[in-house]
Amino acid sequence: MTKTGLRAWGPAISLLLISCSTSAQPAKRLAPGDVVATVGSTSITLAEVDDKALQQPAGSFGEVKLVQALYEARRAALDEIIGDMLIDQEAKARQIERAKLEEQEVGAKLTPVTDMEVVDWYQANQARVRGATLDQVRAAIKEFLTRGRTQSLRQDYINRLKGKTAVHVLLDPPRQVVATAGRPAKGPASAPIELIEFSDFQCPFCLQANPTVNQVLTTYGDRIRLVYRHYPLPNHPNARPAAEAAECASEQDKFWPFHDRLFANPAKLTDSDLKQAAAELGLDSASFNSCFDARKYTSRVDADIRAGNEAGVSATPAFFINGRLLSGAQPFEVFKGLIDEELALKKR
Repeated sequence: MTKTGLRAWGPAISLLLISCSTSAQPAKRLAPGDVVATVGSTSITLAEVDDKALQQPAGSFGEVKLVQALYEARRAALDEIIGDMLIDQEAKARQIERAKLEEQEVGAKLTPVTDMEVVDWYQANQARVRGATLDQVRAAIKEFLTRGRTQSLRQDYINRLKGKTAVHVLLDPPRQVVATAGRPAKGPASAPIELIEFSDFQCPFCLQANPTVNQVLTTYGDRIRLVYRHYPLPNHPNARPAAEAAECASEQDKFWPFHDRLFANPAKLTDSDLKQAAAELGLDSASFNSCFDARKYTSRVDADIRAGNEAGVSATPAFFINGRLLSGAQPFEVFKGLIDEELALKKR
């Protein structure tokens, strides 16, 4: 994306807007010569990765901790190096130039972005264009969508090439230790994957992420345990009362039905709505209302917020997959990629 394109209408416009914002264990220390990945019999060193990673603007990684931002920059660079290496190897095997191979496997399969797609994106992302007219940003939106489509096709091709050549990533991600004792959970405690979610009942991106979380749980079954922690944002006035109400529901072993009810009715989060939801779910209304009106669980919600802050949470939803931070309402494929990596590590 050029500096004069969508970037003129707001920072980081080329990044997906996937989270609601408010304002561990260390990874292994690596030396420049350490191997961080192998592609077949070829090794990739940290120095090679950092040649690319350290050129990334810090703003590309939002408000995450420096150690997380550094890992994300390195991992993005490493994935790019691996992809380039796989394509180069395939081009050599086919005895054609790399550019021609990429045109055959990516460029030839690229469908043009239509005017309707540009209009649809513009209408769905008014906050991101900050008052710009459609004509002012039409070309930049088309460029953005075309680039995203191209990257997706290229990644699909790289994934197919990985099926032909063994790729092992050895770069250790930073992992945060987040307490889970006494918090609402689904799945066996012995599951190899622990998914901790920090969420806000009034956050639209948390609502967007909820079906994806359910898909993850369905896909991985007993191999995953979900733990829920509250992170109501100060700019969402109904989020904290909803979090405290959910804890009152938990007293009666109804946390998850109450949780599902709130996400199913995101416009109904007033105090009276919360009490009505409890009643309709069959909770003891007198006990629930007394708990809620007394704000019995204010300190518990505060503790969740502090835990999130200490772990590096700055927006919702935020997830920790075996301690690895994943921010925002990411698509299922992103969750799957991290979870599959973690399951593979368990087998080593």
